[in-house]
Formats: sequence, structure tokens, C-alpha cells
Amino acid sequence: MRTPPLDTPVRLNALASYLRLKARLDRYVGLVLLLLAAPLMLLLACCIRRDSPGPALFRQARAGLHGRPFTCYKFRTMRADVDPYGDSPQSGQDPRLTRLGRWLRETSLDELPQLINVVRGEMSLVGPRPLYVQQVAEWDARQRGRLLVRPGLTGLAQVHGRGSATLEDKLEWDVRYVESVSLRTDLMILWQTLRNVRAGGDIYEVRYSQARARRSGAPAT
Repeated sequence: MRTPPLDTPVRLNALASYLRLKARLDRYVGLVLLLLAAPLMLLLACCIRRDSPGPALFRQARAGLHGRPFTCYKFRTMRADVDPYGDSPQSGQDPRLTRLGRWLRETSLDELPQLINVVRGEMSLVGPRPLYVQQVAEWDARQRGRLLVRPGLTGLAQVHGRGSATLEDKLEWDVRYVESVSLRTDLMILWQTLRNVRAGGDIYEVRYSQARARRSGAPAT
């Protein structure tokens, strides 16, 4: 299905040859990482089911390339019997999180199932994080420019201002990534992401969804 062009002043400045190479590398590297991570993912899925009743995976519609919706996968970090649409406390005491779920968020391991999305060509290893489909209508023309590339496991917004960046700051970092996509940029983001994961971080960083989830009818996860 052909997607109409986005109404945005943002221009994707990357070389077409690199974008083709990036798409192929995403699938190949994503498949290798998925196979390597499969034993850990199976173990985590079993631990999640044992830690609290409910499914191991959390599925949700997100906006992909050019705004096309796709099903995004994550490990479930909240109890299955709570309302995921509620507000997230600005502390580490969110009662909705399971014991294991809190650790999964601290280590970012809850994002591992998104390797499935990478292999399927719905996501990239590097790119703007996938946001709720309902939020697209709330963005201005420049912010919609983030949809010119596939969403990623990590991006510029995740390696800048973690824990203090506002929603608008993160959307601006996403657009800057679109305007500067290159092999050098992607390698820098991957390296900085690995450093951030090793160092740990605040699971209550300002999330994309935090400011607008209630208005868009999407859970603040």
C-alpha cells in the first residue's frame, strides 16, 4: 500500500545508498541478535509469568515509517490487573510495576522483543523511538518529520538529556537525527547507548507518552 508524502518541511539528507544498506544491515544484524538473545528472552518470559499472572509480552500499536501503524512488542513490566493508562509517579515507587518489571526497565531489557520488529522490517536498530499512532495528529509539521525514517531501538533522544529532557526536546532530537542520518551518527548512537545501559539510568525519565498519553487514549508505559 502506497503511503502519501508527509506534510513536513524536514528533509531526509541521508544518501539513498546508505539507507538501503542500513535496511539490509538492520535485518541481518537484528536476526543475529535475536538468535543470540533467544535463550535470555525465553528465560525472561518464564520469569515474568512466574513473577506475576498474565502474558509475558505487551503488544501495542505504534506509528512506523510514514506513520503506518504496526504492532510493537515489549516484555510486560506492569501487573496485568492494573490500568496502564494511569499517571506514572515521578519516583521509583510506581505500584503498578512488578518486582521483575522494575529491573527490566532499569536494564532496558524490556525492549528486547523489539528485535522481532527489526527483523520484520518495521523498526531499525537506530532511529526515533516508536510513538503512539494517536499522537501523530498532535505534532506540528516539523515534528512529523521524525516519521521519514523507521523507528528504532535507540536514537539521539535516548543518548541526550536522559532523565531531564522534555517531550518537545526529545521530538526535536528525533528530527535532528532525520536531518543527519549517516553511518557515523548511527555508530555514535549505538556506542553511547551501550555506555548508558552499562551505567544504568532512571526508569522514570521523561517519557514521550507522559505528557500526552491521557489525551491520546494511550497507556503511559
